[in-house]
Amino acid sequence: MHVNVQWKNGVQFDIEARGHHIMSDQPRESGGSDGGMTPPEFLLASLGACAAYYAAEYLRVRSLPQEGLQVRVHAEKAAQPARLGAFRIEVESPAMEEERHREGILRAVRRCVVHNTLLHAPAIEVIAAAAPVTI
Repeated sequence: MHVNVQWKNGVQFDIEARGHHIMSDQPRESGGSDGGMTPPEFLLASLGACAAYYAAEYLRVRSLPQEGLQVRVHAEKAAQPARLGAFRIEVESPAMEEERHREGILRAVRRCVVHNTLLHAPAIEVIAAAAPVTI
């Protein structure tokens, strides 16, 4: 699994994965043109989409309606080092009126790959290399 990130202009970057493209940018107050989400917002989006996927799969397998499923992700910033220090995932579904489905959806969401990656910090290797010069 991989993505390619290419500088476009100012603080904008084009991000490509499997032929899909998204734009990353900064808000105007941070020197950007607000043309896309910031990297931390992408992290929240990734966590929320993953949680929603696992919740939807729980509902689908049990032939429960997926309509009304909604996930919100909140994060609080921390310092030293600068990072997101706390996350809260809120899942809503009409199916959660029944306690067994509420518990089942929570168990499903906790199996989310992004959630588990954040809980168990992966090794991250950073490599710097000179870019080839094109003429």
